[in-house]
Amino acid sequence: MASDADRQPTATGAPDRSHAGTPLPDFTFADPAGKKLHLPELKGQPVLINLWATWCAPCVTEMPLLDKLATDLQGTLRVVTISQDMQGATKVSPFFAERKFAHLEPWLDTENDLAFHFGGANLPLSILYDAQGREVWRIAGDLDWSGQKARGLVAEAGQ
Repeated sequence: MASDADRQPTATGAPDRSHAGTPLPDFTFADPAGKKLHLPELKGQPVLINLWATWCAPCVTEMPLLDKLATDLQGTLRVVTISQDMQGATKVSPFFAERKFAHLEPWLDTENDLAFHFGGANLPLSILYDAQGREVWRIAGDLDWSGQKARGLVAEAGQ
């Protein structure tokens, strides 16, 4: 059986359910202020993890849509955006300051550990986990997070 690292997701914008049931990976990330986020501790409510970068045009387009999704589903879905920018806070902090997101936090993965975990993933890459911390699906490529299709996909986590 191929591991995540053996299979690079192809950017299709369609859900891949071949990893369903896989637990949240054991990684810890920090924000520019040094606050820590340990992914396995996100259990308890559905979570959408989005890997993105400031240099990725589809990622930049998705960010306000993800912030709106996080706002609309606050309390039933946590949206966690993790930057794959190698320059970290130097790039991400001004990006967040300019856009004034209401519910997104600037988590940093300057070593791209999570992207490599998911097979050197194309960006953006979004992975939905249920409240028990089990993967529901992943999408390589962008998605209109404001549309009905996205709302239906997110509902699969069983909020």
